[in-house]
Amino acid sequence: MRAYIDAVLQGKPMKTWFNAFDADDLLREHPIGEAFAAFAKNISRDELFARQDRLFRRCLDCAWRTGFYRRLWGAEGIEPGDIGGLADLGKLPVFDKSDLMASLQAHPPFGDFGGFELDDADRPPVVMHTTSGTTGRPQVLLFGAKSREVQNLLLGRLYRLQGLQAGDVVHSVYGHGMINGGHYIREAVLHWTNAVFMSAGTGIETPSVRQVELMKDFGATVLVGFADYLKRLAEVAQGEGLAMGKDIPMRLLSGQMGREDKGLLSALWGGAECFDWYGVGDTGIIAGEGPDHDGLYVMEDAHCLELLDIDSGDPVPPGDQGEMVCTCLFKDDVYPIIRFNTHDVSMERSGASGLGFNLRRIEGFMGRSDNMVKIKGINFFPQALGPLLDEVPQFLGEYICRVNADGHLTVTVEVRAGDQDLVNEMKALLKRKLGIEVALELASKGDTAALTEIDRRQKPIRLIDERR
Repeated sequence: MRAYIDAVLQGKPMKTWFNAFDADDLLREHPIGEAFAAFAKNISRDELFARQDRLFRRCLDCAWRTGFYRRLWGAEGIEPGDIGGLADLGKLPVFDKSDLMASLQAHPPFGDFGGFELDDADRPPVVMHTTSGTTGRPQVLLFGAKSREVQNLLLGRLYRLQGLQAGDVVHSVYGHGMINGGHYIREAVLHWTNAVFMSAGTGIETPSVRQVELMKDFGATVLVGFADYLKRLAEVAQGEGLAMGKDIPMRLLSGQMGREDKGLLSALWGGAECFDWYGVGDTGIIAGEGPDHDGLYVMEDAHCLELLDIDSGDPVPPGDQGEMVCTCLFKDDVYPIIRFNTHDVSMERSGASGLGFNLRRIEGFMGRSDNMVKIKGINFFPQALGPLLDEVPQFLGEYICRVNADGHLTVTVEVRAGDQDLVNEMKALLKRKLGIEVALELASKGDTAALTEIDRRQKPIRLIDERR
């Protein structure tokens, strides 16, 4: 605090959000709109690597100034100068949330991964959020003004690529409070598009019935959020007697679709076009779907994304599943992120881009390696069950998986009505798709909500594993 007071008394200019970065510089490094399309089409892979390498070296310098990376890398015998550039990225160890939580415990309250001193008058402005903390103590998320604005720009870029226009009214169901989602989405739309933004939040912040009333009253044309809740809102709107396309002129849905059936979601919203994108709280958006609907384009001017084998940690070839390990090439001010293991699983697509972009594409979110369930030697992701069951007309879209202490899997599904014949049909479908036989229970509409917390959470719970 004394250092901050001395700086003020000496007349040093105060660091603010507005002088912490140059917006024109951000746009040169990370183009948007037509400039992005031209960049993605014209840059060669060699030119892209050189660009990534230049940005990575800045992040590397920042990381060496943090106690977190000096400790993490020092434990592997790595010293400054051992890593010459991005070509040496694989020599560095990966880290994950458990390492960040250990840092927070040892260096409360912000950990030692941020790379700033709170009372330093010359430090950049810092944005702090936390994870939801549903599985324990919340993790701190830190952003400098410059890197936060790049995150906002990248998401604004994607929304515009997906067709967001100035005349759109965007209804957001991402949560607020201490978590990052709703704030980040709002900043992206307000700062980097010219659409009108409605920050409704989760069903706890704005009840679902009120949400669909707001969409009707203000003519919402774009809906953004997690697919599970987008489906739920469509059902609520129908229950209120609202006609999609007439009472609510929705034309575009964008959010974390995962393995959801986008065709079904589109039909629920009167034919609105659905787009997927992927990112985590620490990194912001990493990849997103374009108008060709042929995989998610990795924002390679801002991220270096590795897909690594879950067991060995070795790179996997296109077409094979691997954990997504991300290095953020723009976080050189606060909390550098170098080889962060998200534990989210995806695979790289091969073949030419339908848009002519020279950017890698991934399949999207396929599940979490630490939420992967092994039953009778078969691996599957609980998030994948919903899209499999969508082909059964009686299925209402909500379900919960429970693995008991003996390793037996029971899937409880909400249906309109059903009997033993429906149970047998669904069991046969899952056995055919998954390769394993599961116990299956039928439930009525809303019966699983207390377990999935669909109205409270951005990402509903899909697995209760009593073996843990």
